[in-house]
Formats: sequence, C-alpha cells, structure tokens
Amino acid sequence: MHVVHHITELRQALETGPRPAFVPTMGNLHEGHLALVRQAKASGRPVVASVFVNRLQFAPHEDFDRYPRTLARDSELLAGAGCDIVFAPDEAEMYPAPQAYKVAPPAALADILEGHFRPGFFTGVCTVVMKLFQIVQPGAALFGKKDYQQLRVIEGMVRDFALPIAITGVETVRADDGLALSSRNGYLGAAERSEATALHAQLRAVADAVRADPGATEAAEQAAVQALRARGWAPDYVAVRQRTDLLPATSADAPRVVVAAARLGNTRLIDNLEF
Repeated sequence: MHVVHHITELRQALETGPRPAFVPTMGNLHEGHLALVRQAKASGRPVVASVFVNRLQFAPHEDFDRYPRTLARDSELLAGAGCDIVFAPDEAEMYPAPQAYKVAPPAALADILEGHFRPGFFTGVCTVVMKLFQIVQPGAALFGKKDYQQLRVIEGMVRDFALPIAITGVETVRADDGLALSSRNGYLGAAERSEATALHAQLRAVADAVRADPGATEAAEQAAVQALRARGWAPDYVAVRQRTDLLPATSADAPRVVVAAARLGNTRLIDNLEF
C-alpha cells in the first residue's frame, strides 16, 4: 500500500489501470470505515481511501481543532483491509487558496434535519467530495449509511452533475450493544458510553410504533425526544422520513427511515433505522 500526500503524485499512481473505488474519510478510523474498504476491494477495482479533516464542514464552535489525527494507525488499518493507496493531503494541498467556488446542495434536502442544526454543513461536504472526486476520478465511491442524509445529498450531487461514479451506501456497522460506530464515540466517557445505546433503542421504539400505526408518527417522534431528555440527553431531532428524499412520508407504504441526532454530554451522536 502507498501513502501519498500530493495530488500530482496520486494522479501519477492512477494513470494506468481501471478507475478506482474510492472511500473518503476524515481518519480516526473504525470498523465501519474498514467495512467500506473491504466492500470496495471486493469490486475488483484498485481502492483509494482519503484521510482529510475538512475544515469547510465544521462550524466555528465545533471540534475541528481537536478532531483526532491518527494517520499512522489509520494507514495500518487500511493496509490490513486491502486498501491500495491512501491519499492524505494537508490543508495547503487541498486548499492552496481559500475555496471560493463551492457546491451548494438544494435546500429542500440539505437545510433540513442535520443541515438545519449545522448550517452550511452539506455545502462543506459537497465541496470537498466534489474536489476529491475530481482528484481521484473514481468509477465507484462508497459511503456509510450511518450518515444517512449525507449519503442522499452525495447521491443527488452525482446525479445532477452527471458524474460517472457509482455510489454505494453500506450498512451501518454497530457494536455488540447496538451503538453505531463513529469516530466521535471516543469522546464518550465510560458512563456516557453505556448510556449511548439509548439512542438506537429509541429509534427502534419509534419504528415499532409507526409500523403499528402510521398515524402515530408525530406522537412517536415526540415521545422519543421526551424520553431522551428525561435521560439527560439534548436531542436536536428525531424524525420519520421517506428514505428517498427525507421528506415526511406521504404514504404508509413508503420505505421509511427514522433519523436522530442528540447530544450526550459534550458529544453529539447521530443514528438512523430503516423500516
């Protein structure tokens, strides 16, 4: 496996052979990231993973400066998962000048849910992913379903710009107790880690209630919010939406997902459950 830090070096390495399968990450990797790499490897394409903490998707009060940078460990894990090239640029390589041109996704998808509570987040995501796509020129790219809204935003960007890239959403990898794996789980103390399983438990409760009675959707959402608050969480949202566009479900038969974001202590966790 090769670790490269410069765009020209990466392009030289990819001059020949099929277009790669691409896994973009911000590093501090866990088994969820490695599952993406393994699935990419199974495609038969060369696999490129990027490790870059993207300033554009962090608000000023968020954790950009303290986000763990663990490139040496990440590289070992990626090599073990079958990655062929790690692209690990520094900020000056990705943004040699302030990024004046940005990709703004449609408000109907990007300014709701996560985008409502983190204004500009999906513009930062789309801008860096578009730039990485232009650098890597992949034939396929893989994203985890844990960041459900992000996956839908990226799918829409690829569709609207007619990018010749097959996007695959990969199932969320969970700990044995159900907690979705996340790089930010490392911020949790021992007591918080034990409590963190309550988020997915509430998602299951919402899905069960709505399956039993689609007319009870709003009541189920509100009950989950109140239950989390009673346990000491600060929920941003718990919402049942259509899987395709994350708008409220218009039919009881529509494939749905319940998505949630809530802060536990100083750590903000997100999760979802398709049903």
